[in-house]
Amino acid sequence: MLSEEELICVYRESIGGLYEYVSRRCGGDRALSEDVVQECFLRATSNWRRKGLPNCPLAWLKTVARNLLASHFRRVQPSPLDNAAQEPPSDYLRPDTPSKAALIHWGLNRLKRDQVRLLEAFHFDGKKVTEIASELGLSERAVEGRLRRARLALREELRPFAPI
Repeated sequence: MLSEEELICVYRESIGGLYEYVSRRCGGDRALSEDVVQECFLRATSNWRRKGLPNCPLAWLKTVARNLLASHFRRVQPSPLDNAAQEPPSDYLRPDTPSKAALIHWGLNRLKRDQVRLLEAFHFDGKKVTEIASELGLSERAVEGRLRRARLALREELRPFAPI
């Protein structure tokens, strides 16, 4: 059984990392970020009291957040970005506005799960190719190739809304 003190301790240790994780994926949409973080902790409280604390609470919370964001962005119909043509291609995966975050996540929800994980690790989490390669047991060249194909697939999904 999870005590209130343990729950409060986990909350204090993970709230910053979880909010940062969610906020980066929402393009700074504070209301959406707060709603997702709040829902994560509501689900955690319910689940952890029944099943116990997971080995890595922050990882569990991030998985719930990823799923909540995927559900949210699946329901949102993207709108074209006005300034997409002027942005440099290297910035197309930076969700720096709520509308751009919605568009990017809408496109990510249409890709294969492996492609999404690679793109999130590299562009959202800021991991280097060497780190991703080590985690996946692949060569750096293989990761670079998979990243390139994932970016192309995402660009194709986003092409009707943001000519990149």
